[in-house]
Amino acid sequence: MVFRGVLLGAISPLLLLACAAAAAGGGERRSYIVHMDVEKMPAPFVEHEGWYLSVLSSLASATAAAEGAPVHLYTYTHVMHGFSAALSARQLEELQGVEGHVAAFPETYGRLHTTRTPEFLGLSAGAGVWPASKYGDDVIVGIVDTGVWPESESFSDAGIQKPVPARWKGACEAGQAFKPSMCNRKLIGARSFSKGLKQSGLTISPDDYDSPRDYYGHGSHTSSTAAGAAVRGSSYFGYANGTATGIAPMARVAMYKAVFSADTLESASTDVLAAMDQAIADGVDVMSLSLGFPETSYDTNVIAIGAFAAMQKGVFVTCSAGNDGSDGYTIMNGAPWITTVGAASIDRDFTATVTLGSGATVHGKSVYPQSTPVVGGNLYYGHGNRSKQRCEYSSLRSKDVRGKFVLCTAAGGVSIGQQMDEVQSNGGRGAIIASDMKEFLQPADYTMPVVLVTMSDGAAIAKYVTAASGRKAPMASLRFGGTAIGVKPAPTVSYFSARGPGQISPTILKPDVVAPGVDILAAWVPNKEIMEIGKQKLFTKYALVSGTSMSSPHVAGVVALLRSAHPDWSPAAIRSAMMTTAYVKDNANNVIVSMPSGSPGTPLDFGSGHVSPNDATDPGLVYDVAADDYVNFLCGLRYSSRQISTVTGRRNPSCAGANLDLNYPSFMVILNRTNSATRTFKRVLTNVAASPAKYSASVTAPAGMKVTVSPTALSFGGKGSKLPFTVTVQVSQVKRSSDDYSFIGNYGFLSWNEVGGKHVVRSPIVSAFAQ
Repeated sequence: MVFRGVLLGAISPLLLLACAAAAAGGGERRSYIVHMDVEKMPAPFVEHEGWYLSVLSSLASATAAAEGAPVHLYTYTHVMHGFSAALSARQLEELQGVEGHVAAFPETYGRLHTTRTPEFLGLSAGAGVWPASKYGDDVIVGIVDTGVWPESESFSDAGIQKPVPARWKGACEAGQAFKPSMCNRKLIGARSFSKGLKQSGLTISPDDYDSPRDYYGHGSHTSSTAAGAAVRGSSYFGYANGTATGIAPMARVAMYKAVFSADTLESASTDVLAAMDQAIADGVDVMSLSLGFPETSYDTNVIAIGAFAAMQKGVFVTCSAGNDGSDGYTIMNGAPWITTVGAASIDRDFTATVTLGSGATVHGKSVYPQSTPVVGGNLYYGHGNRSKQRCEYSSLRSKDVRGKFVLCTAAGGVSIGQQMDEVQSNGGRGAIIASDMKEFLQPADYTMPVVLVTMSDGAAIAKYVTAASGRKAPMASLRFGGTAIGVKPAPTVSYFSARGPGQISPTILKPDVVAPGVDILAAWVPNKEIMEIGKQKLFTKYALVSGTSMSSPHVAGVVALLRSAHPDWSPAAIRSAMMTTAYVKDNANNVIVSMPSGSPGTPLDFGSGHVSPNDATDPGLVYDVAADDYVNFLCGLRYSSRQISTVTGRRNPSCAGANLDLNYPSFMVILNRTNSATRTFKRVLTNVAASPAKYSASVTAPAGMKVTVSPTALSFGGKGSKLPFTVTVQVSQVKRSSDDYSFIGNYGFLSWNEVGGKHVVRSPIVSAFAQ
């Protein structure tokens, strides 16, 4: 969503500028943000603002007759020392010659945009799944997380006129700082589960709430990402300014708090399972869990157990893949009845500009939370000393860097965070860090001014500092607050996103899909300090957060849209629709890149691809799976009757149909101590289109992989018609990559193309080495 018009309740900077020019009696003017060195403030002044006003007054005396007096707008005292003022070009030139002037930048006027991910996903009010699903109307999304902040505008029901669905059996429980009346037509349920935590001897932190209220922020973020209401004017300290909206803004939200401050994995397991159980009883349609436990046998994994029960009741369960990437076999929540979601970037960056004393500018990235966009000062670079150049631990000296910006070059095994710590612990004012841009910081990590630049830019800055040393002190000014849209390449698979195969059932390709999970703006808790800069504590109502925790609720929102548009589809059919319509090319028309390597990704990184909601609405065909098929799969894993009963809730399950070959929308060959293997898969496709259709098979296979499909053509009757086929995959003489952490053998794709129609049903065919 993009909205246009006047932002009521705020004075337009254009209006301020026009008034300033009119009051001054003529002359072309612009507003500038001016940074001053307070160490140069003359002795008679005791307050910075008095000095700034005096400087402006002196400019007025020199130019008033021809151009009128400058107009002071604001004084800045925290993130930077300086002011803003409306100045003529001549006044600006005079100001630049004043003792103590550091930098001046012209005011910019930004266009308000959405928080981007709905638009990046192709969601539009004019066409596609949003209007087809009525924006997820009446679908109930249950979130198991850290709670919810009910007062957030993201949980306002102002746009929902219909009452709570009559089928809803949930409740809003009273508790510490939480009243049942805090729920409404948007937030229709809120419960908390902490008995297991308390029983283990752990206590809820005094900062947290023994109630559904969110303390940490994570639960408010994930739930508003999935189904939050549209909130105009949302931003993170000016970044990503626009309208924050959930993927399914007309869906209902139910929060199940099962994660508390001071929690542990062991003590939380009983609470998480109780939360999932209650969500099923209450009547949720979709369940999202952005948390995980160590991968163990499915009969000892509470999320796998709870998700199976949900699936049998028709509830779709989506989970985060985990943040332990980018090595293989790091996937969490990999049970085949769970949709496992990895994290990808979107086409948005947050920018900063470094202006050197020479006048040269360098563009980089930052989300430093500015109350004003300019800071500046002396610049240090440890030229000639490799450890200092890299800002390694204990390499810098306070006498060299205190009060200065420090340039740090790529440090191999030293992380950006460690470099920042070294600069900050020695009194550095901020840092310019040159890196390969494959690592990034969480917004809360920006506890001082930091700009990330490319290696080549870092070399240019180092050259400037080295040349300036000995003549005059090298200087740099940093400007923050930019938001760039349309960045390429995008999406990319995030470095932290866990990779497949799965440990417990590697013959099922995981992750299933990837979705937006980097720098996602969504609701936060406003009373929790998000960071501290100097002595200033910062709070925010909306936060930028990264993780697969953010990607799972995106898929939950997409599922809500699909469930609303197709209420008769099973959870497996919905997953199939998302997988077979996912895309694998980025906005530069190349294969989606895997970070941090920057090399083309594989299905072990992105699964079937990046989710595409509009395409998933009309997939043509789906691979459906029934609960009995999963029981046969567990039998194929050689689970005992007791283990299968634990997972499925079925007494005395039969294993007569034991089979590891699920009717899954992907094909996986595991190479066990060999570089060759042959496997035959049996699949059944179901027509979900309104009319009969014919499809022909096409295969894209690399060297070392031979794929045979039989039959090569399928003619479906009307909606609901089913047809089987087989795929035989022969992998031969595949060499493993020199990268010890990559387990990919090779991969291709099988596509069923509608004859004379638009549908293409695509599935990855993958070989991977055993762990």
